[in-house]
Amino acid sequence: MILTIAKREFRSMFMSPLAWVILAVVQVILAWSFFSSIDVFFSIQSELTTLKNAPGVTDLIASPLFELASIVLLMVMPLLTMRLISEEKRNKTISLLLSAPVSITEIVLGKYLGLLFFIVCLLVLITLMPLSLAMGTELDLTKLFSGVFGLFLALAAFSAAGLYMSSLTDNPMIAAISTFGLLLLLWMLNVSNASATDGNNVFSYLSLHVHFTALLRGILNTRDIAYFLLFIFGFIVLAIRQLETQRLQS
Repeated sequence: MILTIAKREFRSMFMSPLAWVILAVVQVILAWSFFSSIDVFFSIQSELTTLKNAPGVTDLIASPLFELASIVLLMVMPLLTMRLISEEKRNKTISLLLSAPVSITEIVLGKYLGLLFFIVCLLVLITLMPLSLAMGTELDLTKLFSGVFGLFLALAAFSAAGLYMSSLTDNPMIAAISTFGLLLLLWMLNVSNASATDGNNVFSYLSLHVHFTALLRGILNTRDIAYFLLFIFGFIVLAIRQLETQRLQS
């Protein structure tokens, strides 16, 4: 049943022009950044040959692309998650969904999984850009994989937070704004590290950006992976509890 709901959610996304517009806009922005990074790389290539342990194509082109993608998608994901549950409430179809012979957990996981399918499609399009460079140069595939994996975990975390915020209101716009505010706060918590003596404070651990940056550098630390998994699990559980409360009240 989870897969059935996920497939329905995935199809409904592509039936809406919003998903196509988001795909187009994100690809245009990232493609512009990608080609700009290539131009910069060619302009400094002669200088890089004189440096010891000089950064390669993956460091100068692929990693900045994933960094920009995370920022752009932090602003875009609330637009995708805002309608997951709040639109059901606004259209008065949430009561039919809650009375269906499926559990709340299956409903939430199905909607979340459908959004993850869309994220995978988006990631494939983004990853094809740096992968195209393999035809003419050598890529650090380990660091490239780590960057893609980190971006996937970050987007999955954005989606889980957006799903929960969408379950709190029947207004998709309020859900989008509140999701963006929450994600921006969690993303910028590491700003406090500028005045800290080390990166082991609580704000550093709670920051999404700190854990994503570590994966972007090619450091596959179980601490960072566990953070994202706990983040996703926590917000999905909160969304399930929220819908269970609404079912009891209705």
